[in-house]
Amino acid sequence: MIDHGAVIAEGTSDELKDRVGGERLEVTLEDEAQAESAKGALRQMGEGEEPQADGATVRVTIPVRAGAIAGAVRRLDEAQVGIDDIAIRRPTLDDVFLTLTGRAAEDRESDEEAEAA
Repeated sequence: MIDHGAVIAEGTSDELKDRVGGERLEVTLEDEAQAESAKGALRQMGEGEEPQADGATVRVTIPVRAGAIAGAVRRLDEAQVGIDDIAIRRPTLDDVFLTLTGRAAEDRESDEEAEAA
């Protein structure tokens, strides 16, 4: 992985993704207004990491894949949070870049445009 011409990490895509952490439970809510309730319901499922909300989508890194979806559905149902979609996702290479640099890969394009202006 390269940032501004410098190698910041080496390895296969799977090795780089493993550095970022485990798989993520991603829940799309029926109502964005329930994001805080969903975060509270899913908090104990995370690896000591606070669930993150982006609009109607709530994400939390999970330590174990087995039973995660069923457990999340139970917790969200108990909290009376409506679910539109739920899935487990692996980190992307964009997630790796963000973790290593603290910014999204697209920010570089914005930086270059600002420098050119």
